Amino acid sequence: MPDLRDHTTLRLGGPGRDWVRATTEAELVSAVADADAAGTPVLVLAGGSNLVVADLGFEGRVVQVATTGVTADVDDSGDPSCSGATVTVAAGEPWDELVATAVERRWVGVEALSGIPGSVGATPIQNVGAYGQDVSQTIARVRVWDRVLRGVRTFAAGECDFGYRSSRFKADPGRHVVLDVTFQFRMGTLGAPVAYAELARALGVAEGARAPLADVREAVLGLRRGKGMVLDEADHDTWSAGSFFTNPLLTPEQAAALPDGAPRWEQPDGTWKSSAAWLIEHAGFGKGYTSPAAGERVRLSTKHTLAITNRGDATTEELLTLAREVRDGVRERFGVTLVNEPVTVGCSL
Repeated sequence: MPDLRDHTTLRLGGPGRDWVRATTEAELVSAVADADAAGTPVLVLAGGSNLVVADLGFEGRVVQVATTGVTADVDDSGDPSCSGATVTVAAGEPWDELVATAVERRWVGVEALSGIPGSVGATPIQNVGAYGQDVSQTIARVRVWDRVLRGVRTFAAGECDFGYRSSRFKADPGRHVVLDVTFQFRMGTLGAPVAYAELARALGVAEGARAPLADVREAVLGLRRGKGMVLDEADHDTWSAGSFFTNPLLTPEQAAALPDGAPRWEQPDGTWKSSAAWLIEHAGFGKGYTSPAAGERVRLSTKHTLAITNRGDATTEELLTLAREVRDGVRERFGVTLVNEPVTVGCSL
């Protein structure tokens, strides 16, 4: 039985009892539907970049999504009012390879999402985002296998209920198996307006300005490498699930109660977003923090406090012990409960 630790970016997790590698859409649907019909639990696995799996593994069927294919319908007429590309991508395609292709082929809108691990099919579930871009800004539709209705469904972008790191797929976990995602890109040599101050500084442009697609990609990759957020087998700071906690959305009262200097940004719905990294650091958990309760084999990244890392031979329970300590420490200091971004399998905070 393969170990899930060999298929997750945290390199944690025990064995999967039954393992199916689906290389076609038909195999993917069949593997899930047959398990559902037999009452067998299913774990759909692609890049493994957003999973925390229990040390005991998964007592069910692991369906590894290995489907491939990129189909592009491109209008490169030169008329900026209508030039664009409609691109349908199989769920198992690696996300960063799609971004590299988009930059090469002048498809605008995902260049700031460079370096993010995982598969294309996972991106609409979390509404993956970074450096001022979200995938929801370019997604046209998402095609899924509905495990409840037992059929294929297609959701237009407006039906996906995209929000900050959320979607209808995340709100109804496990129901929808993404088969492919269709993107609508503008064509051009310049990226979308830069909407993130740190990226603007790295590019040497003002916020809202535009820069060449390739320059944006390289700048983002540089920023992510500096935070240990680009996978590197030799760098234990990258043995993580990326940002372990989402930036919290607060009531106006919670935001007002934060100390002076705490980041807070008002949202269209009246809530306020703060910085999980700032709250963690100011609750006493600095870069490289390790806990006597968790042990030396897990620690916060030495490059970024939002990443909890496996230093080489950790256990999932050790990682969760550190995560609980950080979460509880922030709550005690600021009255804010951080929410984990990775999906937990067979374990919980």
